[in-house]
Parts: sequence; structure tokens; C-alpha cells
Amino acid sequence: MKTPAIIIFILLACSGWILDKWMFDRKRKRRRDYYRNVYLKSDAWKRKRYVVLKRDNWKCRYCGKRATQVHHKKYARNIGREPIKWLVSVCRSCHEALH
Repeated sequence: MKTPAIIIFILLACSGWILDKWMFDRKRKRRRDYYRNVYLKSDAWKRKRYVVLKRDNWKCRYCGKRATQVHHKKYARNIGREPIKWLVSVCRSCHEALH
């Protein structure tokens, strides 16, 4: 009689894990979509991007070419709260290599 209880326990544990993974993936996708479609088009990001490019004299931190993009070395828990020191100016080819 203990076997069905063990099986039920295992099934419940697995379903909880599957639900947690699904919720995590869903939250991550919503966060990524907000980041790409809202934050990167915001005035706040444009100002921060300009400050970083100007700080680095519009030069790629990795190869020295003209920088046109900004790379996040780290991401903040809250979108838009990353400090300037976590951002670096990069050229397109170096940015692609970093990702």
C-alpha cells in the first residue's frame, strides 16, 4: 500500500518542478520582451547610452574602433537600475563576439 503513496508523492514533486520552470521561463520572456521593446527605446536608456559612449570617447573598449553600441557587463535586478560602470562602449563586431 505504500507504493501508490510514493508514486503520488513523486508525481506531485515533478509537477511542482515543471510548474516552477514554466513560471520562471514565462517571467524571463516577459522581462526580456520589456527590456528589448520598451526600455531600450526609452529616453532614459538613450541618455545612459550617450553618457557611456561619451565617457569612452566613442571608442570600443576591446579593439579601439569607433563604438556604436553599449554592452552590459552585468544586468541589474531591476531593469534600468544598472550603474554606468557596468556598461561599456563597443563596436558592432566586438558586441557580436561578446554574445
